[in-house]
Amino acid sequence: MVSAHSHAFQRDLRGVGERSDDDFWGWRGAMYALADALDPDGMYEVALRNYAAMRAAGYGTVGEFHYVHHNPDGTPYDEPNAMALAVARAARDAGLRIVLLPAAYARGGRPRFRDADVDTFLARVDALPEPHGVAAHSARAVPESWLREIAEYSEAKGIVRHVHASEQPRELEECQAEHGCSPIELLHRTGFLGPRASVVHGIHVSVRDIALLAETGTTVVSCPTTEGNLGDGFPPALAYRDAGVPLAIGTDENLVLDPFEEVRELETLARRERRTRHALLAHHGDLWAAVAQAGAASLGIGDPGTIEVDREHPRLAGVGDEDLPRALATCAGADVVLSPFTD
Repeated sequence: MVSAHSHAFQRDLRGVGERSDDDFWGWRGAMYALADALDPDGMYEVALRNYAAMRAAGYGTVGEFHYVHHNPDGTPYDEPNAMALAVARAARDAGLRIVLLPAAYARGGRPRFRDADVDTFLARVDALPEPHGVAAHSARAVPESWLREIAEYSEAKGIVRHVHASEQPRELEECQAEHGCSPIELLHRTGFLGPRASVVHGIHVSVRDIALLAETGTTVVSCPTTEGNLGDGFPPALAYRDAGVPLAIGTDENLVLDPFEEVRELETLARRERRTRHALLAHHGDLWAAVAQAGAASLGIGDPGTIEVDREHPRLAGVGDEDLPRALATCAGADVVLSPFTD
């Protein structure tokens, strides 16, 4: 499986993040405190633990949406990409394939997330080792002009681009107030949507938003366990299915590292959406493969690789070959993995 969206350092919010039990915006304070405590060595350590657990659970590739860039006061490290390079080294040491997705941040957040201008940010992206893409954190965190320039950069370099969008109702209200449109409409207006683009979350969307995502060939990356933990809601998966919008998954907070659980929850939520069993699994036949391939395309890679599963595990024992894809999407768990990712 491919995790097309990860914040590796948030692995250490397990338990701690539950102290804030009001809403997403309260949880964000705990996340900021954790981010402010990290240096490159600390980032490497938590990312290594996270990625080793991901690989053991059945993930083979991670798209690391990385925005903790600088010293806590906002000054760059001597090596401007020190934090990103620590994350990349951790993935290599854990045996996990990584596509770095450095994220632009211009306003809000913490000083260490932000760059003074988009040219400075893109110069740092240019200096990163391959493979990498590029990201804008969100319509909240970057101005319209940055979205346009990042999209143009992605097209010129032939690399993928990602962005958080339509995760929270308040985000939609703020975008409407500033830009007179929804976040998806803003991304379309700036040329950000397209076959190289992925929108992370895509929960609170209109019929018009879904049509724009479909028309432009944009992927939606859902993060089911995180979206449930944060009380975000869930994406209209069957509306996306009907429109032909590809769906990938991400681990996001990395509180739960079990790709089988993410796929199962995606399917279960889709069934609840219209109270039907003819949902994503019925449409694709092999939902695991469809989601893995969408994740690979989201990160601009080819074959996502293979894992070996234990057919004698209690979760799978007695399941015939014909029904194995259905069982993997509905009743398997990370403990069925015998041999982890092979490239």
